[in-house]
Amino acid sequence: MSEFFAPSLKELLYRQAEKYADKTFIKFVRDGKIETKSYNCLKNHSNAVCRYIRSISNKKMHVAVVGKTNYEYITCISGIIMSGSVVIPFAPEISKEEASELFQSADIDLLVYDNNFADNIEYIKQNCKNIRYYKNLSDKESFEELYETYSDESEYKSLSDFEVNKKECCLIIYTSGTTGIRKGVMLSSDCLVGNIMYKDYCSAFNEHESAMSVLPMHHVFCFSGDFIKNLKDGVQLCLSENLSDLLKNLNLFQPYVMRVVPTIAQHLLQRIKFVINKNPDMSKKEAVESVLGKNLKWLISGGAYLSSELVDEFAELGISLRQGYGMTEAGCRISVPDEKVSKESVGRVIEICRVRIQNEEIQVDTPTKMLGYYKMPEETKEMFTDDGWLKTGDIGQITEDGQLFVTGRVKNLIILSNGENVSPEAIEKKFNTFPIINEVMVYGEKDFIVAEIFPDSEYAESNNIADIKQEIENIVDNLNADAESSHYISITRLRDEPFEKTSSGKIKRNKSIVFKKGENK
Repeated sequence: MSEFFAPSLKELLYRQAEKYADKTFIKFVRDGKIETKSYNCLKNHSNAVCRYIRSISNKKMHVAVVGKTNYEYITCISGIIMSGSVVIPFAPEISKEEASELFQSADIDLLVYDNNFADNIEYIKQNCKNIRYYKNLSDKESFEELYETYSDESEYKSLSDFEVNKKECCLIIYTSGTTGIRKGVMLSSDCLVGNIMYKDYCSAFNEHESAMSVLPMHHVFCFSGDFIKNLKDGVQLCLSENLSDLLKNLNLFQPYVMRVVPTIAQHLLQRIKFVINKNPDMSKKEAVESVLGKNLKWLISGGAYLSSELVDEFAELGISLRQGYGMTEAGCRISVPDEKVSKESVGRVIEICRVRIQNEEIQVDTPTKMLGYYKMPEETKEMFTDDGWLKTGDIGQITEDGQLFVTGRVKNLIILSNGENVSPEAIEKKFNTFPIINEVMVYGEKDFIVAEIFPDSEYAESNNIADIKQEIENIVDNLNADAESSHYISITRLRDEPFEKTSSGKIKRNKSIVFKKGENK
């Protein structure tokens, strides 16, 4: 592991503002027009939020932020961290009941929210008496006034003349709850900013290029990667607030690189194929550019398994698609991709991390690992080995040249009566080459392997597949013909609706298994 040093977010923001000054850092669409904000502008507005926070309380506060990613959202997150308080971002679609429960658990003092959450405020006020302050993120005039009131020329200027302790908690990210229990991951400035202070293995991140942010910033993958990493690299950041505007904004902003989850990559590929089929006289290059814009060369995937077939299809279109690997508890990244890694790998381990494999599990030692789970000491203890390594819960392997391969989850292992351990993810990957399989989850039931499948009925209809059940049975038969005995699928169940998922698109395995009459083989 190389020697570790990381600036605070304030130090990084000041350094980049001095270097790039009034050059554009952030672009976004507002009222049908593109607006731009410079490095200096972001620094000044983040400082204003910092001073606002410190003006309403001289004590460290816990500040919840609920909303979609926009410019004000970023200034709030930055300013709260720079103020020495703790920011806790939540998914914009969180229900009022879950929000109320988590706000109380997280000891929220100030709630920053956008209009999508505004209808829930009265409920929150009635149920969360500990919250003393409220600020509407969608009130642009109010924020313009805030930026002016707490500017460098104001009487409040001295409130930002201090440095936070880089080793204290500045951010709490609540895990998505695939197990049903949401835990607040406490990260310091050293964790958050330190995790992006690594040497890139690929050429995707160069000054004067542009990146488009499409994932919600309440996930550390997006906040750390799209905001802090691009800030550090001098890469222009284009915000796409709504996923529904993805295709429009790709052509509007013409980005060079974008971070995605596999479902977004699959959606883009399907759109390109649709354009090609609809316009047979159009060249493949023209079809790609009509969907992705003329500059997109890199897609960085995270959050879920990325199929090698999808990688190959994008490569044929001239787009590099690779996956990285990380977890919130590690500060975010553990490995990052480059052009030379195997398409089956999740990239190379970054130099600030050490990785080992213990009893098949990937374990990590990194200076950016979490401080713990908020108010959950027992759960925190369970995440670390006796010698302080972080347990990822993932099964995998690492090569001599640092490439990391993830093959499954420890908690999902199917343990058969003969003692064999079966990774359901290894079986699920085999279904990815069949477009009629929309979603699949594999699990064990009374010593049998079950494949529960949500088919793509639109694909079946467009390809004249009348008997979906028979088509899927044929697929399972073909997979079983080449499978090890321990990987033999004994039961196939078809679903009428998609699996329940977390906000990051992961299937909630413990909530999705149906023990009811299905399509059994």
